[in-house]
Amino acid sequence: MSSISIEDMIRVLDMEVVYEGKSLSIDIETSDINRPGLQFAGFFDYFAAERIQVIGKVEMTYLDSMDPEIRKERLDRFFGSGIPCVLISRNMEVPEYLLEAAKKYGCPIIRSCKVTTSIIHRMINYLDSALAPRITRHGVLVDVYGVGVLLMGESGIGKSETALELIKRGHRLVADDAVEIKKVAENRLIGDSPELIRHFMEIRGIGIIDIKAMYGIGAVINTKAIDMVIYLEFWDNNKEYDRLGLTEDYMEILGVKLPKVVLPVRPGRNLAIIVEVAVRNWRLKHMGYNAAQELDKRLNSLIQDSYDNEV
Repeated sequence: MSSISIEDMIRVLDMEVVYEGKSLSIDIETSDINRPGLQFAGFFDYFAAERIQVIGKVEMTYLDSMDPEIRKERLDRFFGSGIPCVLISRNMEVPEYLLEAAKKYGCPIIRSCKVTTSIIHRMINYLDSALAPRITRHGVLVDVYGVGVLLMGESGIGKSETALELIKRGHRLVADDAVEIKKVAENRLIGDSPELIRHFMEIRGIGIIDIKAMYGIGAVINTKAIDMVIYLEFWDNNKEYDRLGLTEDYMEILGVKLPKVVLPVRPGRNLAIIVEVAVRNWRLKHMGYNAAQELDKRLNSLIQDSYDNEV
């Protein structure tokens, strides 16, 4: 299971540490957030103690209005549940009673100057991305007409050369050789490049080239949603390749099904143009038009008309 430390979250989201507690290296394993109003009111059933606890103006006002003895008992139970940390929004002052309870159990208290809903939204977005399931795949990811295309195939099949021709034709490189893929939603994969090799490409016989330096900033993009997979393979004369496009093939990555197109490679085929055509065809299908089905419909109609005339 993925996790992220409180320390990393504080740095990225520009938060302030009010009380460090036992450690800021505690790992967060969920992007869910809890506002503990019900717990301060005494209801601890189904309390999600593993979540970051956010205290906004409403919760703070309620705490201030409570009887000191009841408040102490509730805070003891709240902090004693093993919560990872408490976030105070709106840059509010931390009352002494809250700080004492946090120190008793060594729970970190952090603070943000942003309003409660805004900081919760930012935290959820950040944690969703940071905690997303991820995998690294060998391939090339390019942005073609706004569609994220993952080029896959055996080493030396020509993935980088195809991507280079696509870049020359105005499309953009995301990652070459190693593509880091993370699942940010139920049916959405985002791909990017490892930082070390970002914007670099290996061309056999030439070596390493810098796409950003050679073709300009418009030739690269840091991240891109993956919409389809194009698998390159050496042409096999004994294999029957799809010539109509009536059947759909898919590849599953991290539980997400992606449309897959198999392109046989042999001398004389301009793969960059074929990739562009595959993307345009995918977009047409996505919009509800399938050329293969349209041709099949016309043929069936012609056969039916011919049969009716004979009868």
